[in-house]
Amino acid sequence: MQHPPGIVSLEAGGVALLLDCRDGALPAVVHWGFALGEHSDAELVAMADAAVPLVVSNLVDEPMRVSILPEHASGWVGRPGLVGSRSGTAWSPSFEVSSVELDDGAVTDGTVVVRGTSSALITAVDREARLGLELTIELARSGLLRLRASVRNDADEPYAVDELNLVLPTPLGADEVLDFAGRWGNERVPQRQRMGIGTHLREGRKGRTGADAATLLCVGSEGFSFREGDIWSIHLGYSGNHRHYAERLFHGVQVLGGGEILLPGEVSLGRGERYTSPWLYASYGRGLDEVAARFHDHLRGREGRTVRPRPVTLNVWEAVYFDHDLERLKRLAGTAADLGVERFVLDDGWFRRRRDDSAGLGDWYVDEEVWPNGLAPLVDHVRSLGMEFGLWFEPEMVSPDSDLARAHPEWIMATGGRWPVASRRQQVLNLGLPDAYRWVKDRMLAILGEYDIGHIKWDHNRDLIEAGTQPGGAPGVHAQTLATYRLMDELKLAHPLLEIEACSSGGARVDLGVLDRADRVWASDCIDPLERQRINRWTMQLIPPELVGSHVSSERSHTTGRRHDLAFRAGTALFGHFGVEWDLDTASDAERAELARWIALYRRERGLLHSGRVVRIDTADPTLWIHGVVARDRSEALFALVYRGRSTVSPRGRFTLAGLDPDRRYSVEAVPPGDRPHGLVSPHWLSTPEPSVYSGRALEQVGLQTPEADPEQLLVLRVAAGP
Repeated sequence: MQHPPGIVSLEAGGVALLLDCRDGALPAVVHWGFALGEHSDAELVAMADAAVPLVVSNLVDEPMRVSILPEHASGWVGRPGLVGSRSGTAWSPSFEVSSVELDDGAVTDGTVVVRGTSSALITAVDREARLGLELTIELARSGLLRLRASVRNDADEPYAVDELNLVLPTPLGADEVLDFAGRWGNERVPQRQRMGIGTHLREGRKGRTGADAATLLCVGSEGFSFREGDIWSIHLGYSGNHRHYAERLFHGVQVLGGGEILLPGEVSLGRGERYTSPWLYASYGRGLDEVAARFHDHLRGREGRTVRPRPVTLNVWEAVYFDHDLERLKRLAGTAADLGVERFVLDDGWFRRRRDDSAGLGDWYVDEEVWPNGLAPLVDHVRSLGMEFGLWFEPEMVSPDSDLARAHPEWIMATGGRWPVASRRQQVLNLGLPDAYRWVKDRMLAILGEYDIGHIKWDHNRDLIEAGTQPGGAPGVHAQTLATYRLMDELKLAHPLLEIEACSSGGARVDLGVLDRADRVWASDCIDPLERQRINRWTMQLIPPELVGSHVSSERSHTTGRRHDLAFRAGTALFGHFGVEWDLDTASDAERAELARWIALYRRERGLLHSGRVVRIDTADPTLWIHGVVARDRSEALFALVYRGRSTVSPRGRFTLAGLDPDRRYSVEAVPPGDRPHGLVSPHWLSTPEPSVYSGRALEQVGLQTPEADPEQLLVLRVAAGP
């Protein structure tokens, strides 16, 4: 066999990936990090040679190369890439690369080095195990890396796939781990620890991404921050069962890896059949902001994304809950339209027998008792006010107390002749069954066909426990996840302008798998602005502001009971996809007038907020958070100073701003209505009749005296470059 190129170098977005495929071996990563610049072929070969591991005492007698798909046959004793067997055989494959296809076609002429490309398709076979393998590696223009694997069974006997993991090596100096935890209403809580020998493993077995998901698994140099430190991170773009892990072995190798968690028997390949893993995304950067920027740029550049301005949204859930009254909802819509709201979303409670959360899921017919004339009177009224209409669904769930469950109990996911323990008084509808899938699809298409609906809030309110297929109970989480993706795709194909919001008990489905279909995520059911400052801050480590639904709540939070000024609530929502979740008819005239000013500010600034670079400032004072968005040409920026608590010192000293052009001069001024937080004590620069002007270098290196304000307040600043 003539071997393909021995070394492949991918470069894009200031990032380089150097792969060693010599001797027909699966690709091993020589370098993943900053772009290498101009190097001769000989220098790249020398780099690969320099990375060949030593053969030392008590290891295998050949250099042990860790490939992107680690192989036990190579001597690797960590977590394998492919775990599977054919009735107990072919459980330790050893693949040989047969071809490498680059951007401009196959390369099979034995070339040593290939450069200037951003993707590679590597094909390999194990003739003895009768398995085929394809590895797809893509480096986006943003510098974001993604990879996936596809394994094929070439034998008559079935091949059971138990795991398919992909890994990327990181330096041993990246010995601090950051990932996320959380729970309902308290998602994406950062947690850090030191990396030691062994495996840092984060698994999600909920059948959905989960409020406690790792979201991103990052390793970096000790003390890395938003602006400093080399950081390598991964994210599995998948909404079902999944794993992320960091692994360090005693012989000095450290990897980041991930893959889908497959339940027993979920994937058994017949002859010629394939299993393809979800995409594993990987971002390298100097500081967490640069890591995030690569994800943001990728999502903003993805094919089929919605590019129009993100509409101000009113969701009526916390305003009316299940109390659906046409006249009340019409008044609420009129009030919202007067304030500048552009989308009105009717939440849970519109379908048959849905007067609380105990019944009706699956019966996707408009409730004739509550809506004797259907939804048309409300939809038409909302549309006449110039707003879009959105509607809530929970397509993957079913209430035991529903006509659907009574007619088709066999469509409920279950094992062992018993229903799973109830959660939220509901069960899971098995979309892996063609008839159940067709039922939901047809009912949703009927509703979308009858009414002018531009937006679906797609909820998913329980974990998948014992998610099997009746009558035998075979596991079905894998099929359920793919069926959900297919349903979203088919609805959008039928209604190309339809937008979908991924909601799952709030923020339990935030991942790049669902965002291949969805147009935003609901980050949390908690819209207490103090909690949302953290939730939004870390959700945006993965996705950009325009994809993060962020709403203004009522004065007293429905989830925490805290009370906050409108400016803190609205200023928090400003730096996301702005919306309202509040019974506006209970607001005072003064509150409605102030909210209208915030809505006007958002509509005026969303072009900047939803296209610029997210910047988070490292501060020594944990009670003061500073974040903002800087235009790509660095001509302007919007920042928020967030006073989360009482500082231990007073005055607080100086703060700095980052991401600006060091050689340009900028004016800095407070922006109404976010210019008068309660308890404001203004320093000199904020009190002058004309905005003060400073160089970008001075703002980053010297800073400005921090204004004082009471806890749980914020101050919005505009930074604009002069002529």
